Amino acid sequence: MMKPKDQKPKGGDQTAIKLRLDANKPEGKFKLLGGSQADQWNNRLNSQTLNALPIAHSKNNDSITEACLAVSYGVMDMAPADPIEGILIAQLMAANEAALAMYQKGWAQPPEYFEARTKYLQLADKAARTVMMLTERLDHHRGRGQQQITVKHVTTNNVTADQAIIADSVTTGAGRNVASPALLAAGSGTPMPILDEIKRRDPVRVGRVPKTK
Repeated sequence: MMKPKDQKPKGGDQTAIKLRLDANKPEGKFKLLGGSQADQWNNRLNSQTLNALPIAHSKNNDSITEACLAVSYGVMDMAPADPIEGILIAQLMAANEAALAMYQKGWAQPPEYFEARTKYLQLADKAARTVMMLTERLDHHRGRGQQQITVKHVTTNNVTADQAIIADSVTTGAGRNVASPALLAAGSGTPMPILDEIKRRDPVRVGRVPKTK
């Protein structure tokens, strides 16, 4: 059974949206704001970041313009290399602004409003932990947390070139060095005796022990 032409679907009037994407001509003039070659993404992400700032957007004054410019320049200094970094940096900016705003509101409460002050400070601490987590994720995405292994050849006075000890020095992202146990034992022990010197020593005679009466 066919539906009448004027009958609308149950979900309401659904209008199809047609997009025309031109992937061959990326502009990327504002890549430092969003990390993408498409300025549509960069402008939208920057607009959402500025609208998420804890400022009174209804007032059109110089302080709002200065705040938006400051945050935009901060994003450009972080220089997102791809859209993922753009998202992390945008959320980092919003979380940082929220943390500072909550700290300001918390300490601005009168002493008699202790519960309100405590609540604001707790929210500020939560936002500050979010900033730290986003910073770690951004560093991890950029490859700064990868482990690097460096092999060093160490030669002491008691060790010849043929007996050089290879010390594995493992360097992590935090910059800590772990020395190999073989390196720690190399400087304290005496050199191994040469095999020819052992052969030239007087041999120990082994014979029968005479019986005593």
